[in-house]
Amino acid sequence: MKDYKKIGLTFFVALFSAFIAVWAYSAFFSKTQIVTVPQEQSLRYASLPSAPQGQAPDLTYAAGSSVHAVVHVKVTSTQEARQFHNNPFYEWFYGDRYQQRQPQVRQGAGSGVILSNDGYIVTNNHVIDGADDIQVVLNDNRQFEAKLIGADPTTDIAVLKVEEEDLPFLQFGNSDALKLGEWVLAVGNPFNLTSTVTAGIVSAKSRNIGINRAEMGIEAFIQTDAAVNPGNSGGALVNMNGELVGINTAIASRTGSYSGYSFAVPASIVEKVVGDLKEFGQVQRAILGVNIGDVTAEVAEKYDLDKIEGVFIGKVNENSAAEAAGIEDEDVILSVDGVSVNSTAQLQEQVSQHRPGDKVKVLIKRDNKPKQFTVTLRNMHGDTEIIKASDNNFLGAKFDELTEDEKYQLRLSHGIKITDLDKGKLKDAGLKEGFIVTDVNKEEVKAVNDFKRIVSQAKGGVLIEGLYSNGEPAYFVFGMN
Repeated sequence: MKDYKKIGLTFFVALFSAFIAVWAYSAFFSKTQIVTVPQEQSLRYASLPSAPQGQAPDLTYAAGSSVHAVVHVKVTSTQEARQFHNNPFYEWFYGDRYQQRQPQVRQGAGSGVILSNDGYIVTNNHVIDGADDIQVVLNDNRQFEAKLIGADPTTDIAVLKVEEEDLPFLQFGNSDALKLGEWVLAVGNPFNLTSTVTAGIVSAKSRNIGINRAEMGIEAFIQTDAAVNPGNSGGALVNMNGELVGINTAIASRTGSYSGYSFAVPASIVEKVVGDLKEFGQVQRAILGVNIGDVTAEVAEKYDLDKIEGVFIGKVNENSAAEAAGIEDEDVILSVDGVSVNSTAQLQEQVSQHRPGDKVKVLIKRDNKPKQFTVTLRNMHGDTEIIKASDNNFLGAKFDELTEDEKYQLRLSHGIKITDLDKGKLKDAGLKEGFIVTDVNKEEVKAVNDFKRIVSQAKGGVLIEGLYSNGEPAYFVFGMN
């Protein structure tokens, strides 16, 4: 009996001890911890790093160093106003005729960027196209008359010069090194609001938007979301170091005003074009001589390509740089001088930085295997000749290419204009200053070099067709003997 009492007492003590232990643990150790968050404290997801406080991009240096080097460009041009007849009977007998009216004065404005302390300025070709007078207004309100040094419609770049010293200017930056998401500033004069700075990021590179209608036009725009409006054309796109990385040129808009995206010619192209215009008076365009297209899924499947990459060559032109180097139809261009190219715009951007006669390393994929070629670039005529503006003097005449405005007014797609006429075969044949040559021996004349080449190769007679600035057509014939 005593044994049962001892066992019972032991069991009771053990049970009581367990109860005390459970109560103590619940009371002191297992209570849910509640953290009260003050209302003014921001809440963050634990999986996302918080933005560092006070680390927003500081754009003040870039803005301060660039705003004084961006100018306001004002242009004035005189246009002949013409009223075309709509009478079909009149046109049946006389053709498309018009009545002369009083000339109209047109005024426009844009922006420009000073590139040197002695007054060289870059802007867009469409800002000064057809201008009779160009005025440049500095950020400090000084105003100068500007001289047009040269223009290139294929890249929409033009160079001006003002006679002044010690001007603030911007240095070129490396547009190839720009990264998506990098901060940039657009500086210009939108809506005549001078010295306006807007900020954004690089949204895309080597963008082709189909806006440049010039013959062999080049589009490899830097796309940004910095606000750009009419009047910004020709202004600066600068990086955070205050370096010029592009020239603002166009906007994507259904209203004519900024609606999200803007486009700039990259500095890599601008710098080369400016150098050509200053040194030669015209751009030295180098080409590979191939018909190209982007590599799509359909192209890759059709030609059994292992990857969707590079630029597809549909045809290699005769007497071209590519043909001379050994490049063939249906090759795929992977890179130029080590820079990968995956679109026609990227390929054009890389080649446009060179002159005829330059050698470039072109990596080709043929039968899905890489093969490298050294290509000596040529001009559109199949040689490596460098052409200077002074070469425009031929047969006693000096020529100039038509502006886009002149082409529009005269309904022409090509032609060159006689700007000065001295003793020679052209004057003897009856041509006059202002005459526009459109065709020679039934071949189109798109540049001065076309005219020289066709006439030089002519055997016997030369037939020149064209019209005067009032629209009156004419033709002339003379012999080369």
